[in-house]
Amino acid sequence: MPTKYVVVLGSLLSGLGKGVVTASIVKILQLYNFKVLPFKFDGYLNYDCGTMNPYRHGEVFVLDDKSEVDMDFGTYERFSGINLSGDCSLTGGKVFSEIVQNERKGAYLGQDVQIIPHLTDLLIEKVRKVAETNKLDVLVIEVGGTIGDIENSYFIEAMRQLALTEKVVFVNITYIPILKAVGEQKTKPTQLAFRSLMQAGIMPNIMVCRSEAPLGEQTRKKLALFTNLKESNIFDDSDLQSIYELPLHLLGQEFDKVLLNELGLDSQSTKINSKELAAWKAAVSRIKNPTKEVSIAIVGKYTALRDAYASVKEALTHAGALNDARVNIKWVESSELESKSAEDLLADVDGIIVPGGFGSRGTEGKINAIRFARENNVPFLGLCLGMQLMAVEYARNVCGLKGANSTEFDPHARYKIIDLLPSQLKIVYKGGTMRLGSWKCKIVDKKSIAYAAYGSTEICERHRHRYEFNNAYRNLLRKKGLKITGLTPDNKLVEIIEWPNGYGVGTQAHPELKSKLLKPAPLFDSFVRASLARRQAKKTVT
Repeated sequence: MPTKYVVVLGSLLSGLGKGVVTASIVKILQLYNFKVLPFKFDGYLNYDCGTMNPYRHGEVFVLDDKSEVDMDFGTYERFSGINLSGDCSLTGGKVFSEIVQNERKGAYLGQDVQIIPHLTDLLIEKVRKVAETNKLDVLVIEVGGTIGDIENSYFIEAMRQLALTEKVVFVNITYIPILKAVGEQKTKPTQLAFRSLMQAGIMPNIMVCRSEAPLGEQTRKKLALFTNLKESNIFDDSDLQSIYELPLHLLGQEFDKVLLNELGLDSQSTKINSKELAAWKAAVSRIKNPTKEVSIAIVGKYTALRDAYASVKEALTHAGALNDARVNIKWVESSELESKSAEDLLADVDGIIVPGGFGSRGTEGKINAIRFARENNVPFLGLCLGMQLMAVEYARNVCGLKGANSTEFDPHARYKIIDLLPSQLKIVYKGGTMRLGSWKCKIVDKKSIAYAAYGSTEICERHRHRYEFNNAYRNLLRKKGLKITGLTPDNKLVEIIEWPNGYGVGTQAHPELKSKLLKPAPLFDSFVRASLARRQAKKTVT
């Protein structure tokens, strides 16, 4: 069967949740046992997301193959359970770079290189290659940005051209505002946006409507009248308690039947996988109706934009669901811990996470949070920078190495506990040059938190860092009690450290990046269980 395509487009404004809708479509097709992958185009001229500020773009998501991609790929993986490759991510920077390289090599001799057909042909070639290489039944393509943006206009044109020769179903995500003054859902913005799509030569097959309240029947009728769509092809995507509920919400509206029909797939003979559906429903139910709760502080420097820690937040949701617990996150700006006491800001939580990050701002606050956790026996999980600062805190306050630091923050530190990886010394370019992607780690202590969490001496997690634990201090910190429980297979790099007492573990990796709803990250599961135990112990005492 030739690959069929679903193209997801957003209109009116950004932030509508195209990534969640795309992931939900992938999940629904998976439930029908189709071989399907997501694909995303982003119009920015960066080659990838690696050099983007989290405040502007949210989290940089890292794949096994070292690709630094848009945070929507985290959503795709968490829904689908698939570890994706960088081939599924395409940016304006990548395609324009390739066009220029091809031109310099003489690939277009005698021609004036243009958006159409040269760029659009290349885009179609990229999309088809992913479909053919993976032998897909369906490729679901999310177009980043909003209809009307210059940045994605040429990609939308390429999708129009793709539809001339392939089966393509266009899904438009739109926003239905409610004016408080009249209390009515307004459709005029969507009507105008729809006309813009039609002017571009695209007639959407399906509309998904984001709104704070469920889509009213009169609203649906009006939309159908002005967009040439059947009412049955217009779907509600109003606010839900959990993003993982959306596939079920769409299934409840028979979105699956409409989608399969539009794709030309026989929905009568195609049966949904009831076992997989039941597992998804059970996980969503545990998220919505837990019997326990726990409070976790995330101490970071980007807390003003929660999307900067999207994977950490979702990994906690997954671990909470596995343990039948609601995880209440307390966001703590690390710089506040430099002027306020940790006792005031952290005394009410059951566990503390210090996630990854770059730059010196707020690092002393993170160190104060780590010290508070260690001295008060609060379960602690350090991720990447969090692990590095865990080592710095231990060096300063247990080993007595005053002035210990990372050379990232103090190149002239007396005790360089964390230092630049030797492989980074001669690197000039910033993008794609860190220690990235999936790397093996051996757990060397079977009595460790890490071994108890993973149940294996060999694990594999994703990384994104330039600095590492300085081996010159391995023996000193070990003698003072710090446990080094994870190393690279060649013993050269420290991967996991732990406190000698209580629950305190730091990992150079980012285990949150591989966490899935139906397969939570082992360290997050372990951490949430430890935090629940502390909460219960506190209740027992009181």
